[in-house]
Amino acid sequence: MSIVVRDVLEHELDSVLALNNAAGPAILPLDAHRLQYFYERAEYFRVAERDGMLTGFLIGMGDGAGHDSSNFRWFRERHGEFFYIDRIVVASRRRGGGVGRAFYADAQSYAELRYPQMACEVLLQGGTDPVMLFHGTFGFHEVGQHVMPETGLRAAMLMKPLCSYPWVRETYGRDLPDAPWIHTPRTQRLDRARAAGGRA
Repeated sequence: MSIVVRDVLEHELDSVLALNNAAGPAILPLDAHRLQYFYERAEYFRVAERDGMLTGFLIGMGDGAGHDSSNFRWFRERHGEFFYIDRIVVASRRRGGGVGRAFYADAQSYAELRYPQMACEVLLQGGTDPVMLFHGTFGFHEVGQHVMPETGLRAAMLMKPLCSYPWVRETYGRDLPDAPWIHTPRTQRLDRARAAGGRA
């Protein structure tokens, strides 16, 4: 069956939380309060669905976000404009089935219209070679390492240039065409829904 990548719905947050906290040591745990923080503030928060079941999620935001992650701050202190992937989680039973690549393709198609590069980190613990290999084959390279003060864990800090961005910026600036395949940032849609007195 095909993989569908779409925006998360608020009633799915419990399932997203369960996926995150079952992912193992490569993913930092979340609680419901922190996940609600992401739901309200993340520019990009999408889930993957296969056979009618959620199989993963990806959360991302631009460099201008007021994000409190020490890894995000590390990138902002050293690099210019970027789209930051805070976390990507794929259910263990679906790993190796193309869900991660579907997420990164979707996230890149969003980011390359707005940012010159993508950033993420990989925790350097036992068994991270497959994760580093996955990111390397997708064009990421290490630009440094960072020890997170809140956990004491060391992370490899990765970046990927988005080669389409200069052409998009030169051609359209920030005035992108109004086309269905060009995702509007979630935060704008949430703000419009709240202003109209509805639910996002």
